[in-house]
Amino acid sequence: MRFDIVVAPEAVADFKRLKAGDRVAVRAALETHLRREPRKTSRSRIKRLRGLGRPQFRLRVGEIRVFYEVTDSTVEILAIVAKSEAESWLAQFGSPA
Repeated sequence: MRFDIVVAPEAVADFKRLKAGDRVAVRAALETHLRREPRKTSRSRIKRLRGLGRPQFRLRVGEIRVFYEVTDSTVEILAIVAKSEAESWLAQFGSPA
């Protein structure tokens, strides 16, 4: 099944702040990992976040973290942040389960 990828306005701003090389890597990872199997967790790449209702998942792309939600046929990208900012982003914007 092919999922539609919707990027929240905040995530668009995050994406634009990335270096060009990181933007290419993130775009490729979104297509590779989230277009077809966004719920398929792995040891290093995709992680289901426990204890949070929102966001549901995190995708690791090098030093970048992509937080997203999955519905029936849509992946909603909520944020694209550096690893160093991920914990503070979750504390500020994550919703408890």
